[in-house]
Amino acid sequence: MDNTTTIQYAGLMHSFIMKARSTVRDIDPQNDLTFLRIRSKKNEIMVAPDKDYFLIVIQNPTE
Repeated sequence: MDNTTTIQYAGLMHSFIMKARSTVRDIDPQNDLTFLRIRSKKNEIMVAPDKDYFLIVIQNPTE
């Protein structure tokens, strides 16, 4: 994956993860988002958010 696409994914996933984390906390204030998996026909995106960083894995789900 080229650098431009990597930066685009990182920025979009950051916004998405923050919204997902907020949703989880709205449901249960003592809970937190620990893992998020999104699968489409083209990609599977897995995110493990931590306090200081997000680990983002993007793979082809058909392989």
